[in-house]
Amino acid sequence: MMPNHVFVTGTDTEVGKTCISVGLIALLQQQGLKTVGMKPIASGCDWREGEWRNDDALAMMAQSDVALPYTMVNPYAFEPAIAPHIAAKQAEVSICLNTIKKCYQQIKQQAEAVVVEGAGGWFVPINDDETMADLAHKLDLPVVLVVAVKLGCINHALLTVEAIQQKGLKLAGWVANHLDHQSESNEIIETLKQRIDAPCLGVVPCLENGQTADAFLQGDP
Repeated sequence: MMPNHVFVTGTDTEVGKTCISVGLIALLQQQGLKTVGMKPIASGCDWREGEWRNDDALAMMAQSDVALPYTMVNPYAFEPAIAPHIAAKQAEVSICLNTIKKCYQQIKQQAEAVVVEGAGGWFVPINDDETMADLAHKLDLPVVLVVAVKLGCINHALLTVEAIQQKGLKLAGWVANHLDHQSESNEIIETLKQRIDAPCLGVVPCLENGQTADAFLQGDP
């Protein structure tokens, strides 16, 4: 059974974490849980309604059951679509894990389930000393890994799984996400199933207009 509260990471950037995160929110809602999403750190934002806002964070908010202030869902928002620690330095902002944890705890008080989406991959830096892995550890959340099914993903996935385990966190499961049509995708997925000691929560094909990831996810594999 998938936990109510999870941290979503990926084998890399641009692997479909937001699509899967929104799908996980919908899946938890289908199980009768009041669910919200959180995107603590986001680069690549637009100036809207007097603040920097990110499309990924807004997508998670649109799916969520509770209307929350944008800055609670996405406390660190930066304009350029670059690595978070570089964007933060350019904005002369220091990303603080305690600030993010405070927002998370406030969100958790208003919901039965929270899906927290990281930025980039597992070891993306967020300041001079800490990474996304430290954020997941700070929030003490089980992890869902999004694997973009493509050449090289087996190595990326297994390295990330090992890193998650070394951090002392539970891998709640992983999702195979197709970004394009891979002729050898079945073999790749079977190899990952054999080598990852955690359930495959779903295999998501290239989605057509109107399709959502939750149709291909399962909370109790």
